[in-house]
Amino acid sequence: MADHAGEHESVVESVMEKINDKLHDHDSSSSDSEDDKEKISSVDAVKAKIYRLFGRERPVHKVLGGGKPADIFLWRDKKITAGVLGFATSLWVLFELLQYHLLTLVCHILILALAVLFLWSNASTFINKSPPQIPDVILPEDIVLGVATALRIEINKALEIFRDIASGKELKKFLAVIAGLWVLSILGNCWNFLTLFYICFVLLHTVPVLYEKFEDQVDAFAEKAEAEIKKHYAVFNVKVLSKIPRGPLKDKKFL
Repeated sequence: MADHAGEHESVVESVMEKINDKLHDHDSSSSDSEDDKEKISSVDAVKAKIYRLFGRERPVHKVLGGGKPADIFLWRDKKITAGVLGFATSLWVLFELLQYHLLTLVCHILILALAVLFLWSNASTFINKSPPQIPDVILPEDIVLGVATALRIEINKALEIFRDIASGKELKKFLAVIAGLWVLSILGNCWNFLTLFYICFVLLHTVPVLYEKFEDQVDAFAEKAEAEIKKHYAVFNVKVLSKIPRGPLKDKKFL
C-alpha cells in the first residue's frame, strides 16, 4: 500500500510539473509577443516623430507617382534617364544656342521624310524591292477624351484656387501665390520660356535623386528652417497682418 501511495504521489508530482512548465512557456511566449508589440509600437512612434519635408509620409518613389516615370526621375535606369536628358539638352542647344526655330525644324523633318518615302516608293519597281509599308496612324478616341478630361479637371482646380485666393479668405495662401508669381516674373525677365523650361526639366531629374540620397540631412535642415519661418511669420502676423481691417465676405455666384 505504501509503495502504491508513493507511486501515486510521484505521478501527481510529474503531472503538476508538466502543467507548470506549460504555464511558464505560455507566459514567456505571451510576454515575448507583448514585447514585440511594444517594440513595433515604439518604432512606429519614432517614425511618426521624424520630420519629413512637406509632411511626406511615403517614400520619394511613391510621391513621384511610382512606375516608370519615377524610375526615370530617380535614375533607377541610368541609360534611359541619361538619354532623356541628352535629348532635352540637344533640343535646347538646337533652339536656344543655334537659334533654330521649331516651325523650321518640323518643316525640314517632314520634307526629308516625305522625299525619302516618295523616292523609295517609286524606285522600288526598278530595284526589285518591296515599297515601304506606311502604317495607318489613328488617334484613339478614349486617349483623346482622357487627356481632355484630365486637363479640364486641372483647369477647374486652378480656377477654384484662384477664386478662393481672390475672395480674401486665406491671407497666407494669397501672400505665397503673390511671392511665387513675383519670383516667376523675375526669372522670366532673366531667361526666355525655353531656357526656363529646360532648367525646370533638369532640376526635375536631379533634385529628387539628390534628396532621396541625403533626405535625412535635408529633412533636419528643413525642420529648423520651418521653425524659423514660423517664428518670423508669427511676429509679422502680430505686428502687421493682425492690424489690417477685414470685413466678412460673402460668396458670390458668377454666371
